[in-house]
Amino acid sequence: MDKERNAMHAFWKAHSQNATVEEMMLDSNAQQLSMQELPEILEILPNLDGIDVLELGAGIGRCTKHLIDKVRHVTAVDFMENFVKKNKEQNSHLGNAEFIQADVTQLEFPEKRFDLIFSNWLLMYLSDEELCSLAEKMLSWLRPSGYLFFRESCFHQSGDRKRDFNPTHYRSSSLYNHLMASVTWSESGENGEQSYGFDTVLSRTVQTYIKMKKIQNQVCWLMQKACRDPVQQHQGGFSTFQQFLDNQQYTHRGILRYEKMFGSGYVSTGGLSTTKEFVDLLNLKPGQRVLDVGCGIGGGDFYMAKTFGVEVLGMDLSSNMVDIAMERAVSEKLPSVQFEVSDATKRTFPDSSFDVVYSRDSILHISDKLKLFRNFHSWLKPGGKVLISDYCCGEKPWTPAFQEYVNQRGYILYTPQRYGKFLEEAGFNNVRAEDRTVQFISVIKAELKRAQEIQGEFIQEFSQEDFDEIVNGWTAKLQRCENGDQRWGLFYATRD
Repeated sequence: MDKERNAMHAFWKAHSQNATVEEMMLDSNAQQLSMQELPEILEILPNLDGIDVLELGAGIGRCTKHLIDKVRHVTAVDFMENFVKKNKEQNSHLGNAEFIQADVTQLEFPEKRFDLIFSNWLLMYLSDEELCSLAEKMLSWLRPSGYLFFRESCFHQSGDRKRDFNPTHYRSSSLYNHLMASVTWSESGENGEQSYGFDTVLSRTVQTYIKMKKIQNQVCWLMQKACRDPVQQHQGGFSTFQQFLDNQQYTHRGILRYEKMFGSGYVSTGGLSTTKEFVDLLNLKPGQRVLDVGCGIGGGDFYMAKTFGVEVLGMDLSSNMVDIAMERAVSEKLPSVQFEVSDATKRTFPDSSFDVVYSRDSILHISDKLKLFRNFHSWLKPGGKVLISDYCCGEKPWTPAFQEYVNQRGYILYTPQRYGKFLEEAGFNNVRAEDRTVQFISVIKAELKRAQEIQGEFIQEFSQEDFDEIVNGWTAKLQRCENGDQRWGLFYATRD
């Protein structure tokens, strides 16, 4: 590790001689980039009023001064003496900041000292082992429910500054997700040992780099310190629901299997055909903004953008889904379509941000639907529309087989009528709650027929076991629908 730290020190010593923003960002266009991206990054942060912030990799203080304006206290840390000196010169007069020169791998702070840890281009200068060690420390430094923001260059470099050598670790965004999800920290208390980990609130590309440099490798994360209850493990023993999705229900291979059956870009019932039918109900207009909750791999989002000229933000908790969607976005060359890994139950947007909220077969995972729908209502502009399709259920009692299926998947299901009532209670008007189970059955039968037609091709690409698993799953779904247990609903409503 000493050799690696020495290499990092030599690299930054060479790029900190004059302590300029161009040196720090390793880009000749740094002034313009910084001016454009700072408001975007700061907007992602939680409420800063009266909190204590640890800023790691603070550099010359281009973010420090903005944090100081809002928070109670900032502790700004950087590796290089020239950067720390410049930051101190520019911001120490503001009074509520401390400036420290240190290698973050050697940092120590008391437990529960900070409400927010802010890190901009730091973790890519650590090895995997150093990153995990620092993440564990950060969990200890954060107060309960505290936040971690970090931003990294993924896959490849972005800046145009000449480098004689480059020891940076350009990880994939999915590797960052994996490494951060693997870290826990435990403390002993009156009630025994309590473990904590990071839950992802948001992960998205930095839009400034897409607009100005046409690259999507700048990725930022907002994570929150959360309890890890060993008694209440998520399905399959995973610590978080996101881990369950990415490691069991929606593995990369599993997603591609679904897409092979549903059609290119789709992982939900009916693929393009039901997407066209349902989107037509929205009467979309060019320039409108659409939020897709549970976007999957983005087929519906590309369709809406190409066909109607709308801007779409697709959000999904599965990082595997979003990784694939972002890859497709690059090849589609559609800057009007963006994707983010985020938790719909924790994400916030300003009021009146969208013209449409759209969701296909995703809200079945969310327990507090009323709270979510109230958020949708506030996020929509006056006159905005919500359109949702989702798994529903018949009246109880259910058959034991259906109850086991719901438990195994972790679904929270309601009848179509109750679903519609939630929308009304959330403040929506003109609510239409339609039981589309007959259509659902028809679509599944059509998809089973198509599966038989492409069986050879599918098995060659995947396996007989994969084919049987999907076909058996659809057959069981048909049986549950015919028993009256499983239903499929379509919901439409407007905000006055």
